[in-house]
Amino acid sequence: MSGREVLLCVTGGIACYKSADLASKLVQAGAGVHVAMTEAATQFVAPLTFQTLTARQVFTSLWQATEDFRSQHLSLTGSADLMIVAPATANFLAKMACGIADDLVSSLALSAQGACPILLAPAMNTRMWQAPPTRANVEKLRGWGVQFVGPEEGRLACDTVGPGRMSESEDILARAVELLRK
Repeated sequence: MSGREVLLCVTGGIACYKSADLASKLVQAGAGVHVAMTEAATQFVAPLTFQTLTARQVFTSLWQATEDFRSQHLSLTGSADLMIVAPATANFLAKMACGIADDLVSSLALSAQGACPILLAPAMNTRMWQAPPTRANVEKLRGWGVQFVGPEEGRLACDTVGPGRMSESEDILARAVELLRK
């Protein structure tokens, strides 16, 4: 991972606390990490957490200025060797599958297609994961070459057990390393 640039996008689910650990592990592995967060994600984890872990500015809005004054969704994906979305919520998967770009993270996902590999780490309630629209969105994204890690089976925030738990940061990191070696 040394010298590689990773764009870590964090969407609004309870699993985004795990994304802070992922950011830390990516930095420890030698990657430069830029973090972009949805507004909902900032309700779970403060941008300052990621700024401290990555020693870089965190992006939360399409209208936030970048150092080079270029559009964020072009600047951030243009320099990325890999884009990771963790957690990738059902809402995000639906937006990405439909090409909706109505916030920073969904705009980054649209801009990254064809520019760098994209790795999604889904996290949601079991019923949401198994819902026909979500299954169709996942298959559509896989057909476009988007990569997935998880979700895992385990205890969920809704106090049920089943598939939908975000993969651990070590597993996401291992998959990221594998993708960057290709």
